[in-house]
Amino acid sequence: MDFEFEEIIKMKKTLRYSELPKYPKGAIGRARYLRNNMTKHELIVWRYIREKQLGVKFKRQVPINRYIVDFFSLEIGLVIEIDGGHHYDPKITKKDKVRTNDLLNWGLTVIRYNNDEVLTNIEGVINSIGEKVDELKERYEIE
Repeated sequence: MDFEFEEIIKMKKTLRYSELPKYPKGAIGRARYLRNNMTKHELIVWRYIREKQLGVKFKRQVPINRYIVDFFSLEIGLVIEIDGGHHYDPKITKKDKVRTNDLLNWGLTVIRYNNDEVLTNIEGVINSIGEKVDELKERYEIE
């Protein structure tokens, strides 16, 4: 992670969308389509994290550079990805690693869960997200 970027975040306490890498033309329309057509697994997670239920605001299907992340809290720089079965394909897994590394290099924190975890252990998933939210709020001195 870029040390200077993290220090800037600490000083400002929150990120701004203008500080994130720009997204390509058409990303807003694609993100809107994905918000309107969320997977069952994304909808389950969204029920638990929307409206500041975990203490920070999350948005759905947010464009960041060439990616559209499933959930994002700008306040603490947290990306949550819900991976479907196709993410087990070696080509997709490789792309996911590149995507995650890019997001990390932009100073964001990324956590990933697969569909099976969401269906069989939603309490564990939400507790894990809550712990990460608390950790990041403390790191960036957000109440």
